[in-house]
Amino acid sequence: MEDQQNNSNSSLKIIIGVLALLLVGSLYYIYKISTEAEQVQTVLTTTVSEKESVMKDLQELKATYDAAIAENTSMSEELVKERDKVVKLMNDIDKSKGDVSKYKSEVSKLQNNMKALMAENDVLKKQNKTLTIQRDSTVVVLGEAKKYNEVLVGQNEDLSKTVEKGSKLTVLNMQTAAYKIRSSGKQIATDKAGRADVLKISFTIAENQIAKSGDKEYYVQVIDSKSNVLGDKQTVNFGDKLLTYSFISKVKYENKTVNVTEDLPGKDFAKGTYFVNVFDKSELVSKTSFTLK
Repeated sequence: MEDQQNNSNSSLKIIIGVLALLLVGSLYYIYKISTEAEQVQTVLTTTVSEKESVMKDLQELKATYDAAIAENTSMSEELVKERDKVVKLMNDIDKSKGDVSKYKSEVSKLQNNMKALMAENDVLKKQNKTLTIQRDSTVVVLGEAKKYNEVLVGQNEDLSKTVEKGSKLTVLNMQTAAYKIRSSGKQIATDKAGRADVLKISFTIAENQIAKSGDKEYYVQVIDSKSNVLGDKQTVNFGDKLLTYSFISKVKYENKTVNVTEDLPGKDFAKGTYFVNVFDKSELVSKTSFTLK
């Protein structure tokens, strides 16, 4: 009887031990599953957060480019290309479902490109503003000069009908051409703006026996296709009239025909039609035009 009781106690202890082991194993398994679930949730949360952060950076880049493009500067084409790269990357990230850290270097590169382009764009805007102010000022001066020139031309035409002979000197045969200067010093005629190094301007002062002899000064005005006065760009007053000239041609006149040739050096000449005017003080005495391709 006592032996049976001892056997029952031993079996009970074994059962209890097995159950205890199973309980410990179950608790460990539950703990492991919970820990892994938390890690997965942490990874998912981190991935979503990184994706939102990267997308936010790209949206800010796109907004910056959109604003710069709207200003319609000379860099618009380059800005559009960079903006399109940002949009493409946004689409790629939006479609991705995994780790977006591989895109961070590309985002950083786009951000650096944007900083460089924005800095260059700001410089261009400032330069354009300055050039606009200068152009407006030049247009006003040239506009007044052209109006005045038209009046002078009309007066000269009227005088030519009534005055056959007088003391005024006549400027004839005005010609202008562009030349390229070789290293040897030889000048080669050209009609290409990109090749021109100097403009050669020539005219003839006709013989006039009753004119006053002595040193004469002629104001030569050269206006390019962009309405810019080339050369010295100095302004002189004749009473209430202003004249912006390129250079002064000084001639020693002794009542005989004089051939005058002057050089106007320069670089980066613009393509288009140029206008050349010669003034005797405020009076327009000759004009011509030529074209550089």
